[in-house]
Amino acid sequence: MEITLVLLIIFVGLVFDFTNGFHDAANAIATSISTRALTPRIALAMAAVMNFAGAFLGTEVAKTVGSGIIGAPHGTSGLTLVLCALVGAIAWNVFTWWKGLPTSSSQALIGALVGAAMAASGTVYWSGVVDKVILPMILSPLVGVALGYTLHLAILWTFRKASPRRTTRRFRMAQTVSASAMALGHGLQDAQKTMGVIVLALVTAGWQDDFSVPLWVVAAVAAAMAAGTYSGGRRIITTLGLRITQLDPPRGFAAETAAATVLYITAFVLKAPISTTQTITAAILGAGATRRASAVRWGVARTIVAAWILTFPGAGLPAAALYLLVHALTGL
Repeated sequence: MEITLVLLIIFVGLVFDFTNGFHDAANAIATSISTRALTPRIALAMAAVMNFAGAFLGTEVAKTVGSGIIGAPHGTSGLTLVLCALVGAIAWNVFTWWKGLPTSSSQALIGALVGAAMAASGTVYWSGVVDKVILPMILSPLVGVALGYTLHLAILWTFRKASPRRTTRRFRMAQTVSASAMALGHGLQDAQKTMGVIVLALVTAGWQDDFSVPLWVVAAVAAAMAAGTYSGGRRIITTLGLRITQLDPPRGFAAETAAATVLYITAFVLKAPISTTQTITAAILGAGATRRASAVRWGVARTIVAAWILTFPGAGLPAAALYLLVHALTGL
C-alpha cells in the first residue's frame, strides 16, 4: 500500500509541477510578449529551457518545504495527507488559471499542506510557516514594487537624452536577457517546492532518512515544469502583460530585472519559498507607476490581490476536506 501511495504522490506531484509550469509561464514572458520583444512561440521555448536549467541550481528551498512546514505522520496516514495536499493545490491552480488570475502556486501548495495537516491533526510548524513563508511572501511583492519603480526611474534618467526609437530597440533586445533571468529564477524557486513535497513523501514512507533531494527527483520535476511552461498559460499572460498596465520595453526590462533579483536573493540567501507570480506582478505595478499612478489599472490589481489572499484557504480547505473524506472512507 505504501509503495502505491508513494508512486501516486510522485505522479500527482509531477502533475502539480506541470500545472505550475503552465500557470506561471506568464511570470517570465508576459512582459516580453506584450512589448513584442519576443514572439509567443520563442518566448515559451526559452522559458521552458530556462525553467529546466533553473531547477538544477539549488535545493535549499526544497529542504525548507519538505522539513520546515509540516511534520507528516509516518506511514499511510502521512502519505495520504501529502497526496490530498497535492490534489488541493492542483484544484486551486486549475481554477485560477481558468479565471485568468495570476495567483501563487507556492501559496497554493503550502496552504494545501497546512490544511491537510490540520485536518489530520498533524504537526504544523507555525514558526517556520511565518518566518519562511508568510513574511517572505508579504515582503517580496513590496520589494518588487520598489525595485521595479526605482529601476525604471534610473533608466528614464540615464537615457533621458537618448533617441526614444533607439532606446526602445535596445531595451527590446535587452528583454531577452531579463526574461531569461526571470525564467531561470522561476525554475530555481518553483521547481524546488515540488521537490520538497516528493522528498517529504519519501521520508514519510521511510525510503530515506534525510531531506536531501535525489538527482532523479530534480530531473523529473525539471522536465515536468518545462513541459508545462511550454504548453503556456495564455489567459494569465494576457492579464500580466496587457491588463495591469501598458508596458514598453524599458518598463518590461525593469520589471523583469527587479523580479529576478528578488527571486535569486530569496532562494540563495534566505532559502525561502516565495511566489514568483506575486513578485513579477508587483514589479510590473512598480514599473508601470512611473508613468503616473492612473496608468496602472488598479481595479485589476485589486482583483489579483484578493485572489492572493484567498489562495491559502482556497487550496487548504479542499485539501483538508479531501483528507477527511478519504480518511472516513478508507481509514487511511
